[in-house]
Amino acid sequence: MRLATFNILHGRSLGDGRVDLDRFADAVRRLDADVLALQEVDRAQTRSHGADLTAVAAEAMGAPHHRFVATLHGEPGLWVAGTGEEQPDTAAYGIALLSRRPVEAWHVLTLPTLRRRAPVRFPGARWPAFVRDEPRAALAAVVEDDRGPVTVVGTHLTFIPGWNVRQLRHLVRVARTLPGPTVVMGDLNLAGEQPARLSGLRSLVVADTFPVAEPVRQLDHVLAGPGLRAAGGGQALDLGLSDHRALVVDVTR
Repeated sequence: MRLATFNILHGRSLGDGRVDLDRFADAVRRLDADVLALQEVDRAQTRSHGADLTAVAAEAMGAPHHRFVATLHGEPGLWVAGTGEEQPDTAAYGIALLSRRPVEAWHVLTLPTLRRRAPVRFPGARWPAFVRDEPRAALAAVVEDDRGPVTVVGTHLTFIPGWNVRQLRHLVRVARTLPGPTVVMGDLNLAGEQPARLSGLRSLVVADTFPVAEPVRQLDHVLAGPGLRAAGGGQALDLGLSDHRALVVDVTR
């Protein structure tokens, strides 16, 4: 089973600043994933030509099973928090999970969210800035495999230190109650070995993913519990869009 995760920056390329739907579809095809987790996904947004980017990706990879979870409704600058349960026809933004293999069940996992502003020191800044986070969610699919079900979770965790750790531990606890071996993948906003060490899961790919041109940090991860292992080393791919590289790995039991 090939797994991949990609923070797509709503399909925008840093090279020309444009969202090109054909380029996005080509990038998804290049991954050739059986199960794909996407973050920063637009639906019916003007900036991405009003497209349903989950549907575009599903057609490109041949994934009959897919789901989009809205964490924000409306357009940039006018966001309204979503609950994670809706798949609205109106403009929205969130995460998606897509599978070429049959899915037995879907589960939306709401994550702890800091309700007040918190100080965050961004790279290059002398002083911390007080920021308010957006809602966060995780989406789990119980995927059918030749040797039984596998629970694959896609997520995009907060960049606020401490809270991303709390969110990761929460979703791992919940995911372990679902059938089969567990995989957690996505933009975890935690670098290097931290996610594996903090979650008790194993990292299946070690490769820097951010920033896209000359990556120096691995913020995107594929983590697995007992019962799954990497069939190869995996890799991070520059697909010509986003500020992140995509991460892909083949797994086996």
